[in-house]
Amino acid sequence: MAANGEEVPTKKKKQVRVWADGCYDMAHFGHANSLRQAKAMGDYLVVGVHSDAEIMKHKGRPVVNEKDRYKMVRAIKWVDEVVEDAPYVTSLETMDQYNCDFCVHGDDITTDVNGVDSYRYVKAAGRYKECKRTEGISTTNLVGRMLLLTRDHFQMKSPIGCLDTEMLGEGSSDPSGKRSPWTSVSHFMPTTHKIVQFSDGKEPKSTDRIVYTPGCFDLFHAGHVDFLEECKQKGDYVIVGLHTDVEVNRYKGANFPVMNLHERVLSVLACRYVDQVIIGAPYTVTAELLDQFKVDYFCHGMTPISPNADGNDPYAVPKARGMFTVIDSINSTTSGKIIQNIIMNRLTYEDRNKKKEEKEYKVWESIQTKAKESKINEAVGKAELPANK
Repeated sequence: MAANGEEVPTKKKKQVRVWADGCYDMAHFGHANSLRQAKAMGDYLVVGVHSDAEIMKHKGRPVVNEKDRYKMVRAIKWVDEVVEDAPYVTSLETMDQYNCDFCVHGDDITTDVNGVDSYRYVKAAGRYKECKRTEGISTTNLVGRMLLLTRDHFQMKSPIGCLDTEMLGEGSSDPSGKRSPWTSVSHFMPTTHKIVQFSDGKEPKSTDRIVYTPGCFDLFHAGHVDFLEECKQKGDYVIVGLHTDVEVNRYKGANFPVMNLHERVLSVLACRYVDQVIIGAPYTVTAELLDQFKVDYFCHGMTPISPNADGNDPYAVPKARGMFTVIDSINSTTSGKIIQNIIMNRLTYEDRNKKKEEKEYKVWESIQTKAKESKINEAVGKAELPANK
């Protein structure tokens, strides 16, 4: 306030705009976590998503097409804006075009087709910040699981090329031990802290119309996003019930789920159309569950309903209450189709994963060598200093 008693207008704080980019292939909770951290560093998050052509040039064939990848990133609740067909090598011109102050990326290294750091220009300009990479998850790792398709896939480490020695044949594993420190880890360690970070923690209002939809939501994809967006339009507050791994395996069989319960929880929680998740929800929907969560609408997709363990209809109660609604998301993407694509193009993805890991290992090896040389030079410099008199 001025001396004359008049209000002095306060200077408006400049909005901090953050840039992040990537392939976001099979966009998973690791991607979402990096974008959550990026958003926390500023006020407005702009995310550039590479086109299929850019990924083919620098990395190899993507699993998911660009249209679905754009959709998946837009559905992540920390994203404010998506830039389609962003260049693979991040330039200052791109960041200036979207008025971004700096770029954020995980503490792993991404290289272009020539094996050079994709963020070299923004790093040199001092407009680069790092966030912590989510260990135990990557698109490369998920592709490896689908190629393995063993019942305990989410507890194993797959060797370079994503196949175990039994599937490759004797002597086919990589004997050198030259593994990327970023994409070779395959065991995600869930914590309550991570769940809290992903959850908004908002309770429904007394006036909210509550929608409940249970399922597996394995390999969270664009079909799930379209379905959940439709669920959100039915009400105000969407609760997703996620079945346990054992239950999913009972009704889906084979080697499902590909992602374990904790991974599926984070993937669903990251979606902007979801307000709450029931972890390990019962397959048979009871009156107690519907009453406890004050459910107004019960939604199910177009997939056939499998009977419960005793052969009865698991959704008999919501049907009897007249709240059962079938939603057609008009999206044909399914987890099964994604897996089928991987299997049909097995050699392509094996080769892609192998080359990616080899490039990453070379960069990591170079970093380690420079670090050792720096320590040696530092030690030599100290040794050559004159003794104190």
